[in-house]
Amino acid sequence: MSVYPIILSQTHFTHRDDLTYPFEERGLQFGDGVYEVIRIYDGSYYLLPEHIDRLFRSAEAIKIDLPFSKEDINSLLHDLLEQNDMSSDGIVYLQATRGSAPRNHAFPTDTPANVYAYIRDMPRKIDQLTNGVSAITQRDTRWENCYIKSLNLLPNVIAKQEAQVKGCYEAILHRDVIVTECSSSNIYLVQDGSIYTHPATNNILHGCVRMRVEQFTDDLNIPFFEESFSVEDIRNADELFLSSSTSEVMPVVKVDGNPVADGKPGNITRQMQETYEKDANIMKQQI
Repeated sequence: MSVYPIILSQTHFTHRDDLTYPFEERGLQFGDGVYEVIRIYDGSYYLLPEHIDRLFRSAEAIKIDLPFSKEDINSLLHDLLEQNDMSSDGIVYLQATRGSAPRNHAFPTDTPANVYAYIRDMPRKIDQLTNGVSAITQRDTRWENCYIKSLNLLPNVIAKQEAQVKGCYEAILHRDVIVTECSSSNIYLVQDGSIYTHPATNNILHGCVRMRVEQFTDDLNIPFFEESFSVEDIRNADELFLSSSTSEVMPVVKVDGNPVADGKPGNITRQMQETYEKDANIMKQQI
């Protein structure tokens, strides 16, 4: 898949084998840009408007003037599906940078933003969604504006790699023992029938699936609290789960080698998964 990535700044499609990046691309040299990862199920986007809205919020936060309207990007991304004859499960990676200019830390003047997008296949993680995953805890060493979906992901990459080295799926990040989120997902604790997650401050990414999870709890009459919890609280949790566009609603059944409750996905997590599936209209490979 991703045969024909689209370069939105030039408004054309090109074969991936012919794709080149400008030598002095600020996204490559400074991480000076923002991005989105958008889920595709059976050839259709899930939460596309929410992702486009967040792309514009992130771009505005770092003063990138996008050369397209939200409606333009929506239309071009649907053209991208058609160009790739996409009918399976996958993702779109969408990136906007400050553009290409001689290397200088200060913003260039009169330089248009570069916007890129490509599709690739991504099957659902059925086994992990069914049985749950393991995680480690790591100190959160990221910057103070995590609500911006920035290209500067080195701390996230290091945390994810440490999890992988230890045979785990994800790294749960914390600042002074207060859990923020994971290296590439939001995290939720279930206790006494209620769901807790870190408030939507600058210290976490305001996930599109995270916002949907909160809506699900309203539909299911499950108490939902944007309240911080600690690493210690995880040890006494009834359930733990995470969410993202690529992980969907993923049970966490072990943290730092210790089982969460009985070490199996819990009832509330299952309800969240079932509601997610209905919301995304996933009609195959049901959990």
